[in-house]
Amino acid sequence: QVKELVLDNCRSDDGKIVGLSSDFENLEFLSMININLLSVSNLPKLNKLRKLELSDNRISGGLEVLAERTPNLTHLNLSGNKIKDINTLEPLKKLPNLHSLDLFNCEVTMLINYRESVFTLLPQLTYLDGFDADDQEAPDSDPEADGDGLEDEYENGEEDDDDEEDDLDEEVIDDEEDEDDDLEGEEEEDGVDDEEEDEEEDGEDDEEDEADDDLPRGEKRKRNLEDEGEEDPDDEEDDEDD
Repeated sequence: QVKELVLDNCRSDDGKIVGLSSDFENLEFLSMININLLSVSNLPKLNKLRKLELSDNRISGGLEVLAERTPNLTHLNLSGNKIKDINTLEPLKKLPNLHSLDLFNCEVTMLINYRESVFTLLPQLTYLDGFDADDQEAPDSDPEADGDGLEDEYENGEEDDDDEEDDLDEEVIDDEEDEDDDLEGEEEEDGVDDEEEDEEEDGEDDEEDEADDDLPRGEKRKRNLEDEGEEDPDDEEDDEDD
């Protein structure tokens, strides 16, 4: 039931992988990077295999085995091997589903018109060394692997934090304005109360003055003297007569 098998950096026995057999018939991904592999002649029948990583080995030919043993291959990485000629790649024409081929650091990449020649030889290819025939880069099948998804979350998180801070600042400003309005309202009310008190006192004084005006002249004088704490001369005369 194994679907993925990674044997990177394991040492092959005389260029052969011991233990890798057709028992792994459900394999969809097989990686054998840097294992000193000389050829793929000992590869078992793997009908379900889609992706094969063989970079950094010593393979120089014999690729016809791939069409026989891995007929449904879609991705093949032969970077860092001993492939020198375009004709060495011709057996790959028998892999109808192959749409991605990597040959980085192989001598064949130094040939004139290398890319044009490979795309002509293998018309089923979409990407060669990560780019299509129009030099458009292959899309990343797993954007989160490069941390792009995490960066977006971090930025959004920062933006959300900034929005929250702005909202808090606005609330604080609104509260301060409300407090200022309340204080101004209280001051205005105090001012009104003071004015009303002054008017009431003035009204009382005016009433007293009006009451005094209604008294006879002698009574008014007598009342004024009493307010000032003096005695009326007439009263003194009466006392003397007594």
